[in-house]
Amino acid sequence: MLKGIDPILNADVLYALRAMGHGDDLIIADTNFPSDSVARETVLGDVLRIDRPAAEVVKAVLSLYPIDTFVDDAAARMEVVDEPETILPVMQEVQAEVSAAGGPTMMSIERFAFYDRAKQAYAVIQTGERRFYGCFALRKGVVPPDEV
Repeated sequence: MLKGIDPILNADVLYALRAMGHGDDLIIADTNFPSDSVARETVLGDVLRIDRPAAEVVKAVLSLYPIDTFVDDAAARMEVVDEPETILPVMQEVQAEVSAAGGPTMMSIERFAFYDRAKQAYAVIQTGERRFYGCFALRKGVVPPDEV
């Protein structure tokens, strides 16, 4: 246990978050997402796990992880098939955490386009989220230098 770090962030997740650089994507996926097969195509190459609801995982990650402010697609959600404007409760909960961390309104990405983005990501965290469409992409930003 470490002070100041959310205890749901395990050592493997902390390693990945620290290793990522500006512009790298992190996928936070629900239990139905093909996390293992997709993760094999990512930079990290292995699926990470945090068996908690998606919003709880996003909150913990964003306590350490800056969201990119240089691009329009820094925060994204998998859209509901044939209903791109539908915002499900799991999406609302995650959006609240992204907003609380100073992030943008999440854009929606069609399901198969989301899979393609996920395969290009640095890492995939599979959560314990059982609600459908609990899949999100967060692009890493920068930590500015300390003020002099």
